[in-house]
Amino acid sequence: MYYVMPVVFLLGIVAIALEDFIKINKSATALFMCVVLWLMLMFDGQRILVERHNPLFYQFVRQTGISDLPVKEQVNTYLTESAFVPHLGDVAETLFFVMCSMLIVSIVDKHGGFAAVATYLKTSDKRRLLWYIGLSSFFFSALLDNLAAAIVLIAVLRKLVPDRTDRMKYASIIVIAANAGGSWSPIGDVTTLLLWTGGNISAWHQISHVFLPAFVNLLVPLTIAHFWLFKKGKTLRVPSTLTKEDEYVRLIPMKSRVIIFLIGFLSLALVPVFQMLTHLPAFMCVLLGLVFLWIYTDSMYGDINYIEDSDKLRISKLFQTVDLPTIFFFLGILMSVAALQTGGQLSMFADALSSTFNQPYLISFLIGAVSSVVDNVALVAATMGMYPVVEASAVITPYLQAFVADGGFWTFLAYCAVTGGSIFIIGSATGVTVMGLEKISFGYYFKRFTPLALLGYIAGAAVFILLG
Repeated sequence: MYYVMPVVFLLGIVAIALEDFIKINKSATALFMCVVLWLMLMFDGQRILVERHNPLFYQFVRQTGISDLPVKEQVNTYLTESAFVPHLGDVAETLFFVMCSMLIVSIVDKHGGFAAVATYLKTSDKRRLLWYIGLSSFFFSALLDNLAAAIVLIAVLRKLVPDRTDRMKYASIIVIAANAGGSWSPIGDVTTLLLWTGGNISAWHQISHVFLPAFVNLLVPLTIAHFWLFKKGKTLRVPSTLTKEDEYVRLIPMKSRVIIFLIGFLSLALVPVFQMLTHLPAFMCVLLGLVFLWIYTDSMYGDINYIEDSDKLRISKLFQTVDLPTIFFFLGILMSVAALQTGGQLSMFADALSSTFNQPYLISFLIGAVSSVVDNVALVAATMGMYPVVEASAVITPYLQAFVADGGFWTFLAYCAVTGGSIFIIGSATGVTVMGLEKISFGYYFKRFTPLALLGYIAGAAVFILLG
């Protein structure tokens, strides 16, 4: 079973990547893979852990003094108490953060908080709008996370660009810009969130070291697109009229919309500060912000009785807008990786990878390239399992120095794993979501935007290495 487990994981990843072809939801695949891997551990744990002399298992036995128990009981105790439950706790932190963030973004959007952005981005010049959309996606994704930022910007884009042919071009740029922006923020992507909450990289270190490479990653494709996508002086058609939903939002007082926006914005933007001051998990900050939004909106609708069907916007109703399949997908992926980490396969793979590519930066770069086709959450979670954070010391080798907290390997990985997902539109949750929202085909993106994303990825990586 030891060697079968990685095969099951790889087959699951392939099935997830081919979701559109096999017509099986990736969340179902991830959850099935998770259950199968943990069942393998439970039923064949003796051979996987004992016969292969798993060091963590033997350390647990020594520390807990259970060596007198039958071997099978030792294995079961280790897997349940020292492996499954702690891993589930770590995964739950990430899932609660993602879920609360999704809900906050939905609340702000439904109450017209992001609609105001459309007024600032409004322009008839196609080239100017390209920069507005690109830069907005870049900075919004750092504060909201790249997936939420992409969804918000697509909603704004539909109000500004009625022509679908033009909108597909802007939407493809949003994919590149949102992933670039998500790479330099600890809350900009699920993978950077994993690295931050896992202690691999601190918030300020990531921002200060990855911002410039990420910005170059955006500027290169944006500059090329400026001259290539639209001719000079080309203007947009007159945007369509306001929708019923827009008119409905106007009934909410502007002061209330602004307060809702500020509470939601600060709940996400102040997460690093909150954790630094309180040392509590990151999701506690967004949970606090969600509570404030809940109290404020409930009291607001108690005073505003003239809005028809206002109950539909109450937070208790908006819980239905949370993308639960995505939450279950992350649960399946992260717990599957935890099973491989517990079984020791990730350590074996890390040794093989390090002996083949003895350059930490090269390993990060290759992981980023692979993330163009394989979900980056799984890749980064697996990488964190393969390479534990090394304690900083004056006597460690230069190679191991890259793997300390805030080391070059982890910092470069934050850049590569997120921006690499832009190379192919299927390489990130952001790309897949935009692909579905605007019906962008793989071939369309591949011919027009993959070269731009690849050039940006290489340019940003070069800047990171030069600055490092």
